[in-house]
Order: sequence, then C-alpha cells, then structure tokens
Amino acid sequence: MAALQRPRTTTASTCIPDTARGTHVFTITCYRMHKGLGAGNFIRSGTFTVGGYDWCVLYYPDGNRSENNDYVSVLVELQCKKSVVRALYDLRLTNQATGKSSLLFSRPSSFPPFNSCKNEPPRGAARFMRRDLLEESPYLHDDCLVIECDVTVIKETQVLPAYKTSEIQVPPSDLSDNLAKLLQGKKGTDLTIKVSGGEVFHAHKIVLAMRSPVFDAELFGPMGGKEKQCIEIEDMQPAVFRAFLHFIYTDSLPAMDDFDSNDSKELVNHLLVAADRYAMERLKLLCESILCKSLDAKSLAATLALSDQHHCTKLKDACIRYIKHFA
Repeated sequence: MAALQRPRTTTASTCIPDTARGTHVFTITCYRMHKGLGAGNFIRSGTFTVGGYDWCVLYYPDGNRSENNDYVSVLVELQCKKSVVRALYDLRLTNQATGKSSLLFSRPSSFPPFNSCKNEPPRGAARFMRRDLLEESPYLHDDCLVIECDVTVIKETQVLPAYKTSEIQVPPSDLSDNLAKLLQGKKGTDLTIKVSGGEVFHAHKIVLAMRSPVFDAELFGPMGGKEKQCIEIEDMQPAVFRAFLHFIYTDSLPAMDDFDSNDSKELVNHLLVAADRYAMERLKLLCESILCKSLDAKSLAATLALSDQHHCTKLKDACIRYIKHFA
C-alpha cells in the first residue's frame, strides 16, 4: 500500500542589513588659492556622523601623492579611534548651475572594512579628476567647488522570525479536456472533412493549422484560401482519422486497452503514416515508441519496411537490434 501523503509545511525567513546613511556636502571656496598646496597636503572637511561613527572628507588640491600631482584627490577618513566599520561611500561633484550632482567614484563593497585600530590611511579616489579637466568643467563655478560624500554604514544583519508561507493547491491543467469537448460538441466548427468511405468529420481550421504545417499550408496558404470550408482526405480510414483528429485536439491517443492486439497495432501503423504525411513529429515518435515495445517475429518485416518508407530512424534501429538479438 502506498504511503499516505502528509500535508507539507513550508516556512520562510528573511535577513536584512541594518544600515545608516548620511550625506556631507563639502564646499571648496577660493579654489585657485588652494592650488600649489603640494602633493600629499590636504584640507579636511568638518566632522560629520553617520551610523554612530565620525567621518571626514580629505581634499588634496595637488593629489595625495607625487605621482598623482596632475589630479585632485578626494579621500574618506574614519575618525573614531579603535573602530572597525563596514561602510560604502560615493563621491560626487555638484553642477552649481543646475544643482545636479554626478557620481565620480563609488565603493560598492563594504569589504575590507575601515579599521582605525591599524592606523590605516584614508580611502577614496586618489585620481578623483584631472585638474585641467576640472577647471574646464561646469563643476568649478565662481572659483568654487562642491563635493558630496554619501556614506552608508552597515551595522549588523537582522533575521526576521520565520513564518509559514501560504500554499494554494492548483488543479492540473484541463486544457486537453476542454479541447476534446470542443471537438465532440462541434461548437464553432468551420471545416467539413470527408474521408474514405464517405464519413464526414467537423473541425476547426485554426486548430488543424496550429498543429500541422501541412494543414496550415492547405487551409491558409496561397493555394488554400480562408474561404475553404470542405476538404477531402483520401487513403485514410475513418477509424484512423478519428484517432488522428483526437490527437490533434488533445495531444494524446484515444484509449487502446491492448497494444498487442492486431487491430490496435494496425491502427498505430496507420497513425504513423498520417503523422508523417501531415508533419506531426510528436505523434510520429509516439507511434514509433508503441511499435518498438510490441515488436515480434510476425510483425517485424512489416514494421521494418514501414520505418524505412517513412524515415523512422529510431524504429528502424529497434528492428535491427531485434534481428541481431535473435540471430
């Protein structure tokens, strides 16, 4: 006896970082008077606090080192002693004519953290902007420069309590059942199909064209015409076409209780021919699979000939393996 399926409980939890964010605006007036201060010399902004820690901006008019003396350097310094802080920061310049700021440097990762225990140097943009480009830019206005420093301190990670998620049971798709009812009820049919023996079937042109490129060309192609309301299919028995039409609408074969019976096997043979004729590859492979499982000495020769005639490579390989096995 199969084990009883018990209801499954799903829970979820979420972690979020606890952060603090602040922006400091550092205005450099008399820009040209600060030029010539010398590489490595800086002007420190006022101290500002973000996330319980003190910070400042260091402005180097002639670069923080001699190799950067063609640049303006802007660095960020943690002023709290003996502190280890994970933080992100952005450095921007403000266009004073428009009031909009442009990002020039960003530190998107909080690793490694600021560590004042090790007397580490300040961090930031050693080559923030070439001095000649800066002096020609709209950021320098009336000999004044405005630097924005945006700092985000990451304090700790919080995990919210676990909670049970809602689970809604979704029924399986019933599209094939609906299409089968559409075929049986003949609602909205716009095509009459006459097969061998004079039996008549009713179908929907758009469904046939969607499932078979051959039907698509016949019903909607240049030689067809949308006004076509009746077609004839020769060399196909009504029972075969009925099963063929069932597959077109439901993507499955009608119930056949015994695939080993001669009648059922013969029906599958004819369905394979129809699938090849109307370029329906899935139906063709399905028929090949059924015939592979029902191979026997009596039907082997006919099945091998059928596979060769309709280019069924997998079925042909199965026939050859069967012959080799019993040889």
